[in-house]
Amino acid sequence: MQDRARIVIVGAGIVGCSTAYHLAELGVTDVVVLDQGPMFETGGSTSHAPGIVFQVNPSRTVSKLAQDTVAIFAGLHDERGPVWQSTDSLEIATTHARYEELKRREAYGLAWDLRARLLDTAETVAKVPLLNGDRILGALFVEGDGVVRPWAAAGALAKLATARGVRFHGNTPVTGFRVEGGRVRAVETAAGTILADSVVIAAGIWGPVVGRLAGITVPLMPFRHLYVETDPLPERAGIPAGTVNEPVTRHQDASMYWKAWGEGYGIGSYRHDPLPIEASGLPWEDGHSVAHMPDFPDEHFAFAVAETRSLLAAAGRQPISRRLNGVFSFTPDANSLMGESPTVKGLWLAEAIWITHGGGAGKLMAEWIVEGVPTYDVREVDIRRFHHHAYGRPYIRRRGIQQYREVYDIIHPNDQFSEPRNLRLSPMHGRQKDLGAVFFEGAGWERPRWYESNAHLLVGPDVPLRGRWEARNWSPIAGAEHLAIREAAGMMDLTPFVKLRISGRGALGYVQRLATADLDRAPGRVT
Repeated sequence: MQDRARIVIVGAGIVGCSTAYHLAELGVTDVVVLDQGPMFETGGSTSHAPGIVFQVNPSRTVSKLAQDTVAIFAGLHDERGPVWQSTDSLEIATTHARYEELKRREAYGLAWDLRARLLDTAETVAKVPLLNGDRILGALFVEGDGVVRPWAAAGALAKLATARGVRFHGNTPVTGFRVEGGRVRAVETAAGTILADSVVIAAGIWGPVVGRLAGITVPLMPFRHLYVETDPLPERAGIPAGTVNEPVTRHQDASMYWKAWGEGYGIGSYRHDPLPIEASGLPWEDGHSVAHMPDFPDEHFAFAVAETRSLLAAAGRQPISRRLNGVFSFTPDANSLMGESPTVKGLWLAEAIWITHGGGAGKLMAEWIVEGVPTYDVREVDIRRFHHHAYGRPYIRRRGIQQYREVYDIIHPNDQFSEPRNLRLSPMHGRQKDLGAVFFEGAGWERPRWYESNAHLLVGPDVPLRGRWEARNWSPIAGAEHLAIREAAGMMDLTPFVKLRISGRGALGYVQRLATADLDRAPGRVT
C-alpha cells in the first residue's frame, strides 16, 4: 500500500464508492479508499439495506440527492445485469390525516420536478392487485422510484473508479489520524500510515468511532431496524428471484413498507420500541465489525405482521423465510452529516447517508471538495449547522430515538421536540414564563413565540385566522402582538441572536458587501 495520497476515503460503502468515482470523474485520481471489511460486501449498512429509493421529500436538498442517486444507479451494471430496477412507488393512506399529508407531498414532488400524482382507491389497487382496498383511501404514486442492489452498486462504482486510477484496500481498519496545527495530515492503518491532503469519513454507523480517532464528535446514533422476507406466494409464482415487478409501497400510518421480491415480499417496520446501539457494541464476523445483530424477538415485529395480514393478506399469511436485524443511523434532526469539519481542516464528513441518497451524496461531496463550494444549497445537511450543545452523547441519543419513532409520522414544520429542552435559557426566561410565554426551541435556545398574558390584545383589530393545519403550533395572540408592535411599541429578547465581531483591515468593506444598509457610520448608532 502506498504511503501518500491526495485524498483518503474511510469507508467503501455506497457513499465512499460514489465519492471516489465522482472524484475521479472530476480528474482527481490520487485517491485511496479503505475499509475494515472485504470489498464490496463490507459488512456495513450498504451490505444489507433493502435498497428502496423514494425521491419525494419536503427538503429540496434531500430530494435532489435522491434524484441524483437514481440517475447514477440507472447507469450501473455488474455481471448479473443492471443494479437498478425502476418500479415506481406508492405511499398509501388509511386515514384522512394521511391523505391530506399526501396532498402536500404531491405538491413537494411536483415542485421538485418529479412525476407525482394522487390515486384513488381503485387506481391504487390496480397498481398492487394484492392490496386490500377496503381500508385504503388513496395513495401518492411517484414514477421513477425503485430498488437497487446496494452492494452491487457500490462495487460497480468502485470498478469505474479503479479504471481511472483510484485504489481500494479492504480488510484495512483505520487505527488513528495524524492531526497537526488543526489540520489532518495522515491516516494511520493496520497496514501503515498514508499521508493525505484531505480525508473523507464515510464509515456509516462507525462514523462516531472513526471520528473519535481524529478528535471530533460525529453526531449520529445507530439503530437496529427490522426487515423480513416471506416464503413464496402462490399468487406470485414464476416471478424471477430478485425481480420487483410492482411499485414499492409505504404504509406510513403503520410505520412500515413492502416490496415485492421475486415470488415473495420484503417487509420493513419502524413500529417497535427504538433499539439504539453503539457501534462499539456490534458483533464481529471474520475479524471485523458488522452492521447487523442476531435475530429479533417476535413481539417487535408483531404489529407489522398484523398490518400486513390486514392490507396485504397474501403476504401476511406466508411464513417468514429471512429475518434481518440491520443497523443504520439517525442524527438529531434526521438529516445527513456532510462537509468539512469545523475543527479539523481537511477532514470531511459524509455520514448518516442512506442508500436513497448515497449516489448523489458522493457526487456532491466530490464537487464540494474539488471546487470548494457545493453546487446547491446544503444548509440542511452541512455538519456546521449544529451548535455545541448538539454534540453531547445524551443529546444525540435522545434526539435520535425521537427521530426513529417519528420517521413516518406526519410532521408539521412548527412541531417541537419534547426532549431534551431548556438547554439554553435567556436571563429573562423566568420573567417570560411568568408572562405565559409559549416557548419554541431554536439552536438550543428557549424562545417565546407568544405570551398568553397578551390575550387581551385580541379585542383590538381582527387577526386573520388559520385553517386546521396552518393553525398547529400557532396562536392568534402572535398576530395581535405583531399588530401592537407595529402600531405602538414592544420589547423583544434578542439574547439567542448570534453576535459576530468583525474587525481588522478590510472589515468595513466586508460588512458593506454583506449588508443592504450603509454601515459606514460613526459609533453609537444601530444600523
